[in-house]
Amino acid sequence: MKKLSLRTRVLTGAVVVAALGAGTFGTMSASASAPAAAPAAVTADAADGNLQQSTHLTLAAATKAAQAALDAAKKENQRVSVAVVDRNGNTILTLRGDGAGPQAYESAVKKAYTAVSWNAPTSELAQRLANAPTLKDIPGTLFLAGGAPVTAKGAPVAAIGVAGAPSGDLDEKFARAGVAALTK
Repeated sequence: MKKLSLRTRVLTGAVVVAALGAGTFGTMSASASAPAAAPAAVTADAADGNLQQSTHLTLAAATKAAQAALDAAKKENQRVSVAVVDRNGNTILTLRGDGAGPQAYESAVKKAYTAVSWNAPTSELAQRLANAPTLKDIPGTLFLAGGAPVTAKGAPVAAIGVAGAPSGDLDEKFARAGVAALTK
């Protein structure tokens, strides 16, 4: 058997690699060009039980409530942050009042989240810790007064959290002022 030169072996190897690469690329491009079958459209209406209607606070209403809470605090010379969350605990908006402390922003969000999660003012929830101390271990919650739920037909639709005043009672007073603004 005749031994091939180095140059011939390199060229032969390059041709084999190119052929394999072209075959693989051709296979990939062929399979990529065939579109996947589109999923069938599913229709549902509220009557069939697959859907549920829910009430959500609008951004305009959340802004009105947050501003009312901030204004109530300002009247008493308190520097606070205000947060409004939706029924799922997602932040709709936050307002950081002039001079509010750095901890107030996050605390307001957590108070609002806690209030909407249990559909109760956080001052009441803080009292429940005596019987269920592990509640405080739930991520994202803060069991200090200052959160107030917003309800419609008895169900939570949002919550307002206020933080930064020297007491939780004041924070909650301002949060309740925000809730009250929604009924005007």
